[in-house]
Amino acid sequence: MAKFMNIVRCKVKSSSREEYLKIINEMPKFDGQISAKFVETKPNEFFMIGEWNSEDDIAKARPKMIEFLDKARHTLEELSPELGVTDPHSGTIIVEK
Repeated sequence: MAKFMNIVRCKVKSSSREEYLKIINEMPKFDGQISAKFVETKPNEFFMIGEWNSEDDIAKARPKMIEFLDKARHTLEELSPELGVTDPHSGTIIVEK
């Protein structure tokens, strides 16, 4: 079974940066999740990169991930009317070195 990844971009309100960092630091490791990393690519722009055992594992964890996101949602800027506050992507790992 191939490992799976999700990548989620968000922008944090400048006034909410410390609160956001505190909330994400408390994020649990979800069932089937191998790792989660948060990367700041620009001031207050973050990417969460999650590695999973399988696509099924991330699908099963999605409700709990959304529930956790709801705790931080008020700290995030809207990216666009179509996206809302997150820009999520996911897929199968093709090359791993």
